[in-house]
Amino acid sequence: MKKSFWKTGMQTRVILAAGLLLCAMQVRAEAFSVPERLEFEISYTGVVAGRAVQEVIREGNEIHINSTAKSEKWLKFFFPVDDHIESILTAGPSQPLTGMPRFYRMRINEGRSHFNRDAVFDRRALEVRTRDYVDNSDRILSITEQTYDTLSSFFYLRSLPLHMGTSYSIDIFDCKKLMKTEVQILRREVVETPVGRFKTVVIKPLLKSEGLFTRTGDMFIWLTDDERHIPVLMKSKVKIGSITATLVGGSYWPSGKK
Repeated sequence: MKKSFWKTGMQTRVILAAGLLLCAMQVRAEAFSVPERLEFEISYTGVVAGRAVQEVIREGNEIHINSTAKSEKWLKFFFPVDDHIESILTAGPSQPLTGMPRFYRMRINEGRSHFNRDAVFDRRALEVRTRDYVDNSDRILSITEQTYDTLSSFFYLRSLPLHMGTSYSIDIFDCKKLMKTEVQILRREVVETPVGRFKTVVIKPLLKSEGLFTRTGDMFIWLTDDERHIPVLMKSKVKIGSITATLVGGSYWPSGKK
């Protein structure tokens, strides 16, 4: 169970960040409210194995996104998980509402696996400087004008109109390498969750890279079919069984609306 669930433990960030998607389209101001807090229950083949939270706040002209994941008490004894990922975006002329990432940090602790990396984005030079604190190494890599990290890419996606039958792509840097990820907009469905019944848009990321985005099976994400595109459900196949993330709480509706 260790390797089949939390080795895909990287999938937990995929669940929240999905680390995924984007196209160069204009952002809508009414897309969603900030601050926002999304709370998820993570289950492996029907058994609750962890909890995850994603929070978004605005500080001046910056947006801070924090994603955490922790294993349940029964799992901590033989495979503890304590993950924290952070993205800081700065508003600019092309993205005044969602911004572009200037800093990305990942602190991953899953069993015996540990990752401790930072990335600083230089938009003028089109470079990203990474620091790996585990092996004490630094690298400078080239990026494109539309490069995002795993959290900011999904944040931006939610501000875009999602038309059935289309597909989008984005350049994503995951603190290791730059990759192009595609997402398909599949269909509309109504789903039931512990926090309510939702009309949703179903999307399918096509994950091809190693590490954080190792593709072990098809992944599907259900977003509310409105301006906010709140992720309410995610399902992903793994080598043995499947992982499901379900929205179970948080603060994500504009004041006076639901």
